[in-house]
Amino acid sequence: MSFKNKSILITGGTGSFGQAFVRTLLTRFPEVERLVIYSRDELKQFEMAQEFAPEKFSGLRYFLGDIRDQDRLKRALEGIDIVIHAAALKQVPAAEYNPFECIKTNVLGAQNLIEACFDSGVERVIALSTDKAAAPINLYGATKLCSDKLIVAANNIKGSRNLRLSVVRYGNVMGSRGSVIPFFLNKRSTGLLPITDPAMTRFNISLDEGVEMVLWAIENAWGGEILVPKIPSYRITDLAEAIAPECETEVIGIRPGEKLHEEMITASDSLNTVDMGDYFSILPLAAKYKKPEYLEAMGAEQVAAGFCYHSGANDWFLTVDEIRKLVRRHVDPDHHVSPGS
Repeated sequence: MSFKNKSILITGGTGSFGQAFVRTLLTRFPEVERLVIYSRDELKQFEMAQEFAPEKFSGLRYFLGDIRDQDRLKRALEGIDIVIHAAALKQVPAAEYNPFECIKTNVLGAQNLIEACFDSGVERVIALSTDKAAAPINLYGATKLCSDKLIVAANNIKGSRNLRLSVVRYGNVMGSRGSVIPFFLNKRSTGLLPITDPAMTRFNISLDEGVEMVLWAIENAWGGEILVPKIPSYRITDLAEAIAPECETEVIGIRPGEKLHEEMITASDSLNTVDMGDYFSILPLAAKYKKPEYLEAMGAEQVAAGFCYHSGANDWFLTVDEIRKLVRRHVDPDHHVSPGS
């Protein structure tokens, strides 16, 4: 893959994924012509610029703007070839309390991006999704399902444009803000870890793995599919044991809008889902999508009817020791979690 003479824009580019993506791109593909960070928070842009300074990276740009502002998006997309859409309101409780604010960013914002890309000569769009969009039970998940549908359906009305829009869906990123691993690390000193349900499981993916998947999708996605990675699961009780075996645990019950297991492919999706080895692909319902050609090109196979992919039924679970090593590598580099504790 080469990004020589290519210009890339990342919406929500100051977030955890955006920073990891920028770091990888500038390290591995310094020939990229232009890399635009599009976000609405000037403080986060200032802080990000301390590590990634435009003076050091000549193609780097920081562009203030909101995904809700289509005119600003059009201006930012001038000369852009590839868009990574990572901007979203993601906090489940905040979305439940402020539903239409979440809708304006996650749903209307996605449509604004699509319209702006249609008018700007963009060639590729990769939108980040979430497990919560599969059979959603909270507003955040419902808005991301709508966003996914908009991105997929946009391929039907692109006309003669050289444009492909696809979705990458994965679960909570290991160590992301507000997630359970940093929460447990902070709670370790109290001697007590709150656990929602002893049977709870979660998928596990690192930021670096998420970045690699997006890079793969940029090069290989046909447009219209929802790509899902094959990744391991862990049990919440094993995570507690890995991080703080000396702590007591307290079962506090599942929070509103939370699932016992993360789900990324529902049984209803199985008729349109194919297995590509490292990834699954949920193909669009559009009749014009050439499924046999896709299967052949990707070396893929149709999954069985009724197949579903959720963290509780996964055939790949991390051990306590594997979890501990991953936490030390990706979340806790200062080694608050000892090798054998």
